[in-house]
Amino acid sequence: MTLYVSEIRHRPFSQTARQYLQLTKPRVVLLAVFCAIIGMFLATDAMVPWTVLMSGTAGITLLAASGFVLNCLIERHVDAQMLRTAHRGSARGEISMGAGLVFATVLGCSGSLLLYLFVNPLTMWLTIATFVAYALVYTVLLKPRTPQNIVIGGASGAMPPVLGWAAVTNDVTAPALVLFLIIFVWTPPHFWSLALYRVEDYRRSCLPMLPVTHGSAFTRLNVLLYTVMLVVVTLLPYLIGMSGEFYLVSALVLGALFVRYAWQLWRRYSDALARKTFSFSVLYLALLFGALLIDHYL
Repeated sequence: MTLYVSEIRHRPFSQTARQYLQLTKPRVVLLAVFCAIIGMFLATDAMVPWTVLMSGTAGITLLAASGFVLNCLIERHVDAQMLRTAHRGSARGEISMGAGLVFATVLGCSGSLLLYLFVNPLTMWLTIATFVAYALVYTVLLKPRTPQNIVIGGASGAMPPVLGWAAVTNDVTAPALVLFLIIFVWTPPHFWSLALYRVEDYRRSCLPMLPVTHGSAFTRLNVLLYTVMLVVVTLLPYLIGMSGEFYLVSALVLGALFVRYAWQLWRRYSDALARKTFSFSVLYLALLFGALLIDHYL
């Protein structure tokens, strides 16, 4: 704790705050929390209780942030080799392991307490398991060992809507698992699009990402195949009676656009197109879940 306080004293507060905020991966947290909130609203035909909405959102946010901080600390030496992540305080040595662990612990304990006291223990334990699995199982065991790391590790990233569902119902039922499956299948084409134009970063870091181990053409084919699979999976909410025609049309239109990007990426690759595909994949997921929510209240 003394080291933690000492680090803060020797830098302007705004700079210190910005460095610690970067470790939480705020944009990724925002997308995860958005999916969790959608899960909350889809879990009930009424309005989500105010206490559950606020405490559940805050608790999941804090625990997600804690998991991402741990991820940055564990991968600090890898991050230092990559242009995309070399600016992080942990990679530059400006945030020590001890200070980072204190920060992650405060975030994690605060989030756990909020979920336990104001939501329910099931949501707390599921959220802890999700982000510990991401920070440890994915980061330590999977990412450095197999090019299928993002496929297997995608299970952690697919959990937010399940967490939101559990926060409202204190249960995990079939519709929640459908939401999980959508994000699980979405993750590979989303992440591999990024890996394609960041391949040199991953090659320098010695991480066995698919474009490094199997080449660009094989990766692009997998992006296309997973995207087609994703379109099929996104039909499940309609097929099980979870959604109506508004969602169905939205899913088909968004899916067609995603497949178009994936097809172009496979046929005529460029870094610029890979960047566009990656950016669209984020927008795709937000619009798809937004359509689910609108359809739910139509």
